[in-house]
Amino acid sequence: TGVGYSKPNLLTEQSDSPNSSASDDASGSVLTVEIAKQYLADADSVDTKQFTSIEDAAAEALGKHDGKLNLSGLTSVSDVAAEALSKHEGFLLNLGGLTLLSDSQAEALARHEGDLWLYGLTSLSDVAAETLGNHKGYLGLASLTELSEAAAEALGNHDGDLYLAGLTSLSDVAAEALGKNEGEVAVDHSKLPPSASEILKDAGH
Repeated sequence: TGVGYSKPNLLTEQSDSPNSSASDDASGSVLTVEIAKQYLADADSVDTKQFTSIEDAAAEALGKHDGKLNLSGLTSVSDVAAEALSKHEGFLLNLGGLTLLSDSQAEALARHEGDLWLYGLTSLSDVAAETLGNHKGYLGLASLTELSEAAAEALGNHDGDLYLAGLTSLSDVAAEALGKNEGEVAVDHSKLPPSASEILKDAGH
């Protein structure tokens, strides 16, 4: 499907993140367990997207939140935090500020049951792609510019819609594999190699 696919436009917070969401005063701020508890008590009292790092205990607390969770200001998370956030029970977990994700963090976040926004990731290992391929729900990977054939095969088996509008390099074999995804695969056809674009279009994307 072309970039007219509407899902990413549903959350205006993403356009505010990761950098523009945080004020100069909040730059470098840490989401502590105390702030997390305040948010759980009154979600309107805390702008969660302003924080650039998070305490493990805060992630544990927020993992119990049952609403959408916008943590798009975070630039890194620990393995413990990733595991805790994977237990978040809301329909949307926005971690759009992360530019890197370890294989173990990807494995943890793949267990999140809901939409998972990882719009800041600029690279994805084959191992991470394989684990994220097990995720169920919408998966946003807008900053990836290329996918290996192994990664494409893994994401082709993903159970849910994919947002991959940043792709500029995709082999025909990778396109064939990615095209097997039974959900919506949002790409920018104008950026893709013509043959890969045609393969995805023929597959209904």
